[in-house]
Amino acid sequence: MGWFESLLSKDVRRFIKRRDSDAGETGRALEELRSSLYNELRTSEGAKRQQQRCCGPVVALTFNFMVAVGIILGNKMVLGKIGFNFPIFLTLIHYFTAWILMAIFKGLALLPVSPPSKTTPFSSLFSLGAVMALSTGLANTSLQFNSVGFYQMAKISVTPTIVLAEFILLKKTVSFKKVLALSVVSIGVAIATVADLEFNMFGAFIAILWIIPSAINKILWSNLQQQSNWTALALMWKTTPITIFFLLALMPWLDPPGALSFVWDVNNTSAILISALLGFLLQWSGALALGATSAISHVVLGQFKTCVILLGGYILFNSDPGFVSICGAVAALCGMSVYTSLNLRESREPSLGKQSLPSFKEKANMEDHHPSERKSDVSITTNNVV
Repeated sequence: MGWFESLLSKDVRRFIKRRDSDAGETGRALEELRSSLYNELRTSEGAKRQQQRCCGPVVALTFNFMVAVGIILGNKMVLGKIGFNFPIFLTLIHYFTAWILMAIFKGLALLPVSPPSKTTPFSSLFSLGAVMALSTGLANTSLQFNSVGFYQMAKISVTPTIVLAEFILLKKTVSFKKVLALSVVSIGVAIATVADLEFNMFGAFIAILWIIPSAINKILWSNLQQQSNWTALALMWKTTPITIFFLLALMPWLDPPGALSFVWDVNNTSAILISALLGFLLQWSGALALGATSAISHVVLGQFKTCVILLGGYILFNSDPGFVSICGAVAALCGMSVYTSLNLRESREPSLGKQSLPSFKEKANMEDHHPSERKSDVSITTNNVV
């Protein structure tokens, strides 16, 4: 009996030791994974690879779409129900909250590293921060002084402005099929959403001023991430202080007086902070979408959101936007489908070219590694000819 117990205890000790070794191997594997991820974030190239691996075009566009719908409801609650009628000040709170959150990320070593300063001139970062402030601030001011229909017309004008700006600045052209698809999208959105065109001279002036900064903002966000090793959070960290500076300069000119006399109770402050958190997520998701796709695709996503909200209200809540508006929304969705299919077809063509290139190289390498076989083939061919 004692012999059996000693044998059993040996087996138990061997089993426990094996489990300890397995647990040690699992712990070492997790530690290696954690250290590899940490090292990836310590270089701009590694952080860029992680962003591309974890957040592709579909994920980025879906993330941006969901947050955009949420912030529409949040801002309606803040500007309408609560009565916080200070759009520039609200935008300033959004960006200041985003800067605080990114400072916390940086303190926890979770913020991706920026590329070396010599790779991106400060003028590009300064320009991006300035146009971000102008784009966001002028958009909110335009919505305050103009009707929704005129605001939608200004948003539609961003698409041809981006096409023209990319052609002038980057020598980038758009195919004729894409131009037709974008034209159908713009006309469909105009028919679906533009019910009135009420505006005053000041509001129209603000709307026209907003179009160019909005287009340049999207182009810079997309170009800096795709041409350099910038990630969305790293670029936001560098440009947000510049945006805050310009928003502080715009606030006395475009906001009405009385922001400090607003009732800052618990309910109002909580609603504004929720809106600010959604604003940070909207900025982050928009930057991810622009880095993964293009400026035009991001604009098309915004128009898709408008059409989905219109058709969703008609289907789910029995709202009646009118037969003409529904036809315009359906036509816009058809144009978006065509534009998306054209983009997918263009993205497949370079990949097919890359796949055909290694086969040619492999053939050349096989010929280099077997010169005797190639020589014998040549001699056989020569003898046959003779």
